[in-house]
Amino acid sequence: MASRGRRGGALAREDQPRRDERAEQQAPALQGPVLTPPPPVDYGVLMQGLVQAMQTQAHTQAALQAQLEAQICLDGAYERCTAGKS
Repeated sequence: MASRGRRGGALAREDQPRRDERAEQQAPALQGPVLTPPPPVDYGVLMQGLVQAMQTQAHTQAALQAQLEAQICLDGAYERCTAGKS
């Protein structure tokens, strides 16, 4: 009979961590400030902005390329500069 008591006591001690884990899982989450949902997105306006940004980038790249080519011509590489143009 004494051995049963010991076994029962050992089982009770083994169950204690399980009870603690369950208590942690059931603990309520901390409440933070309630955030309002973001405003709806107008995808038409978003796409217009993206297209405008891409066009600006293309124009900037073309202007920089022309500026670079002009600088090469001014630096004395006239032969390379006029080789492709007739």
